[in-house]
Amino acid sequence: MAGITPRWLLRRLPWERADAGTYRVNRRLTYQLGDGLVSFVNDGATVRAVPPELAELPPLRGFADTTLLDAVAGRFVQREYEPGDTIAEAGRPADAVHLIAHGKVEVTEPGEYGAAARVDILADGRFFGDRALHGPGGEWPSTYRAITPTIVLTLPGEAIEELTGRYEALRVHLERHRDAPVPPQTRHGEAAIEVAAGHDGEPVLPGTFVDYEASPREYELSVTQTLLRVHTRVADLYNDPMNQVEQQLRLTIEEICERQEHELINNRSFGLLHNADLRQRIQTRGGPPTPADMDELLARRRKTRFFLAHPKTIAAFGRECTRLGLYPASVEVDGQRVQAWRGVPIHPCDKIPISPTGTSSIIAMRTGVDDQGVIGLHRTGIPNEVRPGLSVRFTGIDDKAIMSYLVSAYYSAAVLVPDALGVLENVEIAR
Repeated sequence: MAGITPRWLLRRLPWERADAGTYRVNRRLTYQLGDGLVSFVNDGATVRAVPPELAELPPLRGFADTTLLDAVAGRFVQREYEPGDTIAEAGRPADAVHLIAHGKVEVTEPGEYGAAARVDILADGRFFGDRALHGPGGEWPSTYRAITPTIVLTLPGEAIEELTGRYEALRVHLERHRDAPVPPQTRHGEAAIEVAAGHDGEPVLPGTFVDYEASPREYELSVTQTLLRVHTRVADLYNDPMNQVEQQLRLTIEEICERQEHELINNRSFGLLHNADLRQRIQTRGGPPTPADMDELLARRRKTRFFLAHPKTIAAFGRECTRLGLYPASVEVDGQRVQAWRGVPIHPCDKIPISPTGTSSIIAMRTGVDDQGVIGLHRTGIPNEVRPGLSVRFTGIDDKAIMSYLVSAYYSAAVLVPDALGVLENVEIAR
């Protein structure tokens, strides 16, 4: 069977038992609403922001008047930038809101020795300058420059003044947001826990409590099933020297496991590519996967256990290392030598998709309950279990003398803390 792969994800992922078919992840409350991205629609070359999506901008969060959001969306002006064009420059007045409809934007700040230092890369759906909705004042702290051909929707300061002057409800909402106290937060955006340290004597200690999310996510086990049908004649006459039913079941189980790994990566409900926090999705600096990109991915979390990448992506990373004169070392995992970067193994996984334009993704993760990482979920102890979470049940013989076996695998995956999982997106592998 040519379709059998090493299935590194299934091997390296710690598995936890999910009783009753669900697994609840209780997290500390994080002050973040929505997905943080603005959606767009286009009619030919004309791009428009979806009005309700403007509530993703912090000053407009909670504003439910769709008529006014329509008016705000209608005042955005579409602008197009070529690679290298400056959208906003540090030190200039911050008097506009910019929405990135398409493309990549580099964010730089003055470095310690005069050179520009790149601090971030923004892509489709991101925005900056939303504080301009509070009125004029302030300067751009960073320079925003297009890396690729970029379409930006801009709300100029004049339009903001006109909208707040015409619509009283909008002006009141923006003023309320501007004057609202900011709840204490950690640098990760979680509700702060007040503690005292380094004190003398008998001061009054601060009172605190750990605030959790009110509606924690519950992961339900998914299932992959198939019905293996074997004629009794095969089992009766051709089971020597090889057991035909056993071999049929073995290959069926292999295919079930291949599909299981595919779903753990690509499923829109619990797949790793879709469950990575948006703040943990980063863009490549120039297209191909470079050592600098891998370092940036590593720096987003502690205790990264391994990378997952398509074999062609690993080859592209190797070409970039060769071009720079670098020769990454390998490490031994389960008795096998595996290519690594900074001591972290890079496991091949052909389940990670490659887009028609020749781009893919690289996944990095911390694993295990003790490290608050990524875990696999299954239900052990089910009837007729042949592997943990996988069962083979004989369902009978029909009137055509055909035996049937129901092969079922129950599984899912959970991300315990957002920074446990990171993805390097839009990795160019064709160059």
